[in-house]
Amino acid sequence: MTVGVKESTIQAASPAPRQTARSGLIALYAVTLVATAIVLPMCFLGNASGHDFQPHVASWIEAAGQWHQGIFFPRWAQWANFGYGEPRFIFYPPASWMLGGALGSVLPWRMVPGAFVWLTIIAAGLSMWKLAREWLAPTPAVAAAVFFAANPYHLAIVYYRSDFAELLASAFFPLMLWGALGLIRGEWRRLPLLAIAFAGIWLSNAPAGVIATYSLALILVAACVRGRSVRPLLLGGLGMFAGFGLAAFYLVPAWWEQRWVQISRTVATTYDPQRNFLFTRINDPDFIHFNWKLSTLAVGVILFTVLGVAASFKHRRDLPHVWWLFLTLAVAAVFLMLPPSAFLWRHLPELKFLQFPWRWLLVLNLIFAFFVAAARSPTRRWAWLTLACAMWATGAVIAGDTGWDNEDVPALVEDVRAGRGYEGIEGFQPINANIDELDDESPLVGEFDPEDGDVGEFDPEDGAVSIQQWSPETKVFDATSEDAVTLGLRLFNYPAWDIRIDGNTVAAATAPKTGQILLPLAAGSHHIEITFRRTRDRAVGALVSALFVAGLVLFVSFGFRTSRRKSLV
Repeated sequence: MTVGVKESTIQAASPAPRQTARSGLIALYAVTLVATAIVLPMCFLGNASGHDFQPHVASWIEAAGQWHQGIFFPRWAQWANFGYGEPRFIFYPPASWMLGGALGSVLPWRMVPGAFVWLTIIAAGLSMWKLAREWLAPTPAVAAAVFFAANPYHLAIVYYRSDFAELLASAFFPLMLWGALGLIRGEWRRLPLLAIAFAGIWLSNAPAGVIATYSLALILVAACVRGRSVRPLLLGGLGMFAGFGLAAFYLVPAWWEQRWVQISRTVATTYDPQRNFLFTRINDPDFIHFNWKLSTLAVGVILFTVLGVAASFKHRRDLPHVWWLFLTLAVAAVFLMLPPSAFLWRHLPELKFLQFPWRWLLVLNLIFAFFVAAARSPTRRWAWLTLACAMWATGAVIAGDTGWDNEDVPALVEDVRAGRGYEGIEGFQPINANIDELDDESPLVGEFDPEDGDVGEFDPEDGAVSIQQWSPETKVFDATSEDAVTLGLRLFNYPAWDIRIDGNTVAAATAPKTGQILLPLAAGSHHIEITFRRTRDRAVGALVSALFVAGLVLFVSFGFRTSRRKSLV
């Protein structure tokens, strides 16, 4: 009965369709202006080359190159680790590198980072408007969209970190919460939205996926406690389950094949979350310096969030569900950035893979934007103007403190075209790989010397190699030798490689020094074919995703038919 009263109150307060359309148009103009302002310096200073700039841009270039070779969904990054490769695309969520690769297929590569940021910021602002307009009047809803689009953590992601994948994941967060809040109110038709947004986060950025999972679980449990009903948890849990199912084609292989790579290195030493709480003093000097920058930014966000909560406290009854749930999530986000939460980082599953507790700013800035926009006071427009100026000043300081480079992207493009390759991502190398021992001048196929563990060129008097194909997922060549020889390939060994010598499947050896593939051959001529096969885990993941897509289509069709029958009656 109570739920029905709250729903009717919300519907009565909802703006008229024409007013909603006008508010949406204003929001589009406003967030487009914000996104343009954020990327405008890139038109004059070059790209903001943050910490993660090279891995992302390299993935875009690699993906676009493989598309041109007919590989629609890449798995093995051929040019990573300077041509020895790595299974990067199995472990890195596909949404960001596919979007970057698509942009690079139609735009000059130098323009792609700015275009990516511009589109993602607009999408984030509009999704925030979609969430806010259900609870706030048109003007505050637009304000929420602007504050979220230009929030300080977005600015840090763009200028300091260049973490394009996390920025993309941020655009799905408001939609996920919008779907979850609808389910909490009993609106079961929001289930597909929740599932798609939740899957979108996981398919954009794995750490953001972990944050989304815990955030969603927390607000669903809090809704159950506050409403004294398990229905929110059942509906929300079903939406999460469906989201995991939609993303299974990525999640299942990434989970199963992590035993084949050095994934534990991603949380070792300096990347341990317990060494990266706000205002840490126990890490590498460079990490400490950057941490204090993010910590100062976090303090400002926390302060404005508290002010927004205080200003909207008297009107919390006008925001059923959302006010208390967002407050709970804000408290949890702040707590998880502080040292007293260390026991949670040690014991909660997968939480350690966030590496940096300040990543919870991803959630906190959304809540900050909502509460600041929801604040009611006679001088709130002046407060918004003051906050906008503060955010502009923050952006100017961050932009002035980052590195600008106009040659990073062309240099990467040239390194790939010339076959020199690029650095890999730490933790994604195969389990026996040792990147410190790699020889940048090693041939694609050479002779392995067991005494020093190196691979050198074939002596023309002893044998020869003729390469027919050397593409990302297929290597075909002939080898001839007067004596027995062990070939060393410029390729890391990985269980998914299927190797056939003269039509017979063989198991490759691994070079103990470097981890590259070794092929012992008898004297004579041999034909070798190496292909990156579809492992069973990838087939299972694809099947699960297909089943869940079909299930959601049926669910939506059923909902549409039910609504149509009611309208006819």
